[in-house]
Amino acid sequence: QVQLVESGGGLVQAGGSLRLSCAASGPTLSTYAMGWFRQAPGKEREFVAAISRTDGRTDYAEPVKGRFTISRDNAANTVSLQMNSLKPDDTAVYYCARAAAMFTMSTSAAGYNYWGQGTQVTVSS
Repeated sequence: QVQLVESGGGLVQAGGSLRLSCAASGPTLSTYAMGWFRQAPGKEREFVAAISRTDGRTDYAEPVKGRFTISRDNAANTVSLQMNSLKPDDTAVYYCARAAAMFTMSTSAAGYNYWGQGTQVTVSS
């Protein structure tokens, strides 16, 4: 059974930075793409970033391009999201997720079948 645990959320002023981490227990993450999603109050969960299994390919949602960086450490079974130049619109609960299919990197929540419990990120203006 895969368990994902996010950490690193908090309150930060606009323009600041946070680094989110996702630690996995259970089967190794290295055979699956990983993603980060977020959900703001009253809004649907939306894609933020994804990273492929081993070759380092990444994909980002347009609003975070150039500000966020996703990375992974397969040896440590962790995935991280470095968030710089944060804006109030980035306020949301952030979730890490593991892809459902071994060879697929998706930007849709439907493409992921294991989720963490989420970590709150609040950006004040």
